[in-house]
Amino acid sequence: MNKIKIKLISLLGIFLITACAYEPIFLQKNYNIILENLNFSGEKVVNKIIENQLSLFRKAEKNDKSKPEVNDKSKPEVNDKAKTYSINLNSELKKVVISKDTTGNPQKFKKILLIKYDVIHEGKIILNKELEKEYIYNNESDKFNLEQTERIIVENLTHNITEMIITSIINTDDS
Repeated sequence: MNKIKIKLISLLGIFLITACAYEPIFLQKNYNIILENLNFSGEKVVNKIIENQLSLFRKAEKNDKSKPEVNDKSKPEVNDKAKTYSINLNSELKKVVISKDTTGNPQKFKKILLIKYDVIHEGKIILNKELEKEYIYNNESDKFNLEQTERIIVENLTHNITEMIITSIINTDDS
């Protein structure tokens, strides 16, 4: 009886693991948007991550002969009827001590990422938003590990906000 249960659980586990079909959020749809001009100010690391994610929606330069055309399946399809948008974005990253021990050493920190952006279409600002994400984490005695943890937190917060930016542009385009 136990062997049957073990085999059944193993078989069920295999089905669950192999049935997970991961796909990036913005992959399998034709979005009729092109991000033409991206203007950034503020935190350089955050801006670079956002720029890399938004570059999926930039139109490839046809005159650039140095780069061979590659059918990149990670990029969403863009057709000729796509609307072009420009984005002005300002990022701000803060680190706040939220609790200290009895000797005054920090125990918990909060990373706050604030993004202010304008979406411009045909010279008019059609969307002006502020997004804020925060994450609370513990201090570590190993400063290298603390630095790595903070880097990962910033990347995750930035990816989340970038997805919100893309979604807001797509929703603006739908209306």
